[in-house]
Amino acid sequence: MLKNIRIVLVDTSHPGNIGAAARAMKNMSLRQLHLVTPQHYPHQEATSRASGADDLLNNARVAGSLDEALTGCRLVVGTSARTRSIDWPIVTPREAATKLVQEARSGDVALVFGRERSGLTNSELDRCTFLVHIPTNEDYSSLNLGAAVQILAYEVYLAQQQDPTVKSDTQRDLATADMLQGFHEHLAQALEDIGFTDPRQSQKLLRRLRSLFQRARPDKDEINIMRGILSAMQGRKSMRR
Repeated sequence: MLKNIRIVLVDTSHPGNIGAAARAMKNMSLRQLHLVTPQHYPHQEATSRASGADDLLNNARVAGSLDEALTGCRLVVGTSARTRSIDWPIVTPREAATKLVQEARSGDVALVFGRERSGLTNSELDRCTFLVHIPTNEDYSSLNLGAAVQILAYEVYLAQQQDPTVKSDTQRDLATADMLQGFHEHLAQALEDIGFTDPRQSQKLLRRLRSLFQRARPDKDEINIMRGILSAMQGRKSMRR
């Protein structure tokens, strides 16, 4: 199941951190490294810091956007050290690892890390099913990217060695991250078309709706049904009486 777990690094500025992340991944038998718009890659310092995990660097996939890197993922867990104005499900590293391992039995999942200085943007966090927070010393909470990857990779490695007792959605054909993003874009356009929202003032509402559907974790058929309803609302599909 570890082969289905993606480690996604977004807009990494220091190539050494990419190498450190690759080393941490190989220590814990993780193989899928995805890089979203890395500022310096490939780079000699990444290779040096990888310390023998060159194969992960050579096979790393570089994406032009987070949405591209998440294509096909049934579960997305994002890392965050910040509080948010709208509640989002936050889990511990151990809980996150258990969820990732459970869902990886049925398909690809992703663990997403943000920029070294600023982490993930609100828009990027919105793509996540859950957020994971690594507890640290309140007086010195700065955590290097490589260290963060090592901590969570270790928890994932432990989780796959155990027999989780918590039931999951592994038997459901859940909508993937790209399907959900397409649905949310369709929903935003449909609400605007019927005059329910003003695109200049509706961001808070749309984020609440996104949170609602992330918690519900709809399957592929349910998303197709919802999109059919949206098309009917827009007059693009006939509604049977």
